[in-house]
Amino acid sequence: MKLLGLEELHELEPHSAGLCALLVPTTGITDYVAVCEKYAELVIAQGGVVSTHTEVIGFARGTETVVETTRGTFITRHVINCAGLHSDRISRMAGHERNVVIVPFRGEYYDLVPEREHLVRGLIYPVPDPRVPFLGVHFTRRIHGGVDAGPNAVLAFKREGYRRSHFNLRDTFCELAYPGFWRMAAKYWRSGLEEFQRSFSKKGFVSELQRLVPEIRDSDLRPGGAGVRAQALGRDGLLVDDFHFVRADSMLHVLNVPSPAATASLPIGRAIVQMAQESFQLQ
Repeated sequence: MKLLGLEELHELEPHSAGLCALLVPTTGITDYVAVCEKYAELVIAQGGVVSTHTEVIGFARGTETVVETTRGTFITRHVINCAGLHSDRISRMAGHERNVVIVPFRGEYYDLVPEREHLVRGLIYPVPDPRVPFLGVHFTRRIHGGVDAGPNAVLAFKREGYRRSHFNLRDTFCELAYPGFWRMAAKYWRSGLEEFQRSFSKKGFVSELQRLVPEIRDSDLRPGGAGVRAQALGRDGLLVDDFHFVRADSMLHVLNVPSPAATASLPIGRAIVQMAQESFQLQ
């Protein structure tokens, strides 16, 4: 990494604002759909099975573990739970970790209109504020062209709530009934309101983006996509900001994998394999 002065910063990103910048030369972008398809291809090539649209509905454990799903029953010696937005429910279903709950946060994006994409050459990120749990809006050039602007981070009322209108009673009750939720709300209510404001106010969103690229205007942005972050929350009201793994019996639960989980998926996978080898005493 290299610390850049203002002149060096403007050589790389002529339209950006700042006092200085941290250059990370190895930063890159990729197509994560293609990455996941390649992972699946490698698993299948080695005799594995990839079963999508399949929900785990129960476990039965003895000398082996029986995994009951909506697409049949699987019998195995060991289970690694990487269920993301539903990882805490899988863990509870197995009778294990009960001290964290997954709280979904929706991140909403805008796209730069094509004629203004020249304002961003690469990836422009703000300095993280340690007082708040999320990074803040930033600019990301995509692998197939175009530039993402965002995201904000608003509480979702459905674990797979990719739209503001998405609502699930069970998911919402799970959030509101959890003591840690109200402790979190008491601590971060001000930043939470600011995030909600940016969700409904394009002007507020633009104002945050202008801190990084002052030339950005309202007309430069059009609605983009959204993602949902599977954020683990402790009973103390603190958002888990590190990896959280739980080893119990013949299972390994991956309950929190913070950003940049996708770009770090290979080393994270190697770490999980090492834990599994140690926990299950595998060769």
